[in-house]
Amino acid sequence: MNYVRLKAEDAAVLLIDHQVGTMGWVGSTTFDEMKKNAIILAKAAKILNMPTVLTSSMEDAPQGPLLSELEEILPTEFAARIKRAGIVNAMDDEAFAAAVKTTGRKKLIVAGVTNDVCTVYPALTLINMGYEVQVVADAGGSPTKMADDIALRRMEKAGVTLTSTNQLIAELAGTWSTPEGGQLAQALMLG
Repeated sequence: MNYVRLKAEDAAVLLIDHQVGTMGWVGSTTFDEMKKNAIILAKAAKILNMPTVLTSSMEDAPQGPLLSELEEILPTEFAARIKRAGIVNAMDDEAFAAAVKTTGRKKLIVAGVTNDVCTVYPALTLINMGYEVQVVADAGGSPTKMADDIALRRMEKAGVTLTSTNQLIAELAGTWSTPEGGQLAQALMLG
């Protein structure tokens, strides 16, 4: 497999179910680590002007609201978020699938909570549809380390590229010496 650097102008960001309740169910990493990485991804999307789709599931149930920081960083995308009514695979939601298609990008950066439910099924579906998918594993998590490992292995076996927040931001930056690169470095340092 040949390496082709992921560039912001070719990619869109999908942030799936970074909800305060759902994030509380994760045991494979800490709430603070997931939150920090999701916020860095949102900041990177804003800095690099990447189309971003936000979605939530049953905000009025125990899953709770999306992180308020997402609204601060991406107010337009937050207002346009797809509120799913309990549909597990976000790609099975017509509005979400349409929003993904509307980005016009075939390379997708995906992060979700939980990796073993909310991330795995859309990632597998998107691969089957011909998208190139990078899942930012540390911007999500699962109830247990075993569940997280199994979900990540399942995605990787299907052709998903697994990455971390630091790795992805460095790849998108390409160089820290540009104005955008400097802003991305700040986002990484400040979280």
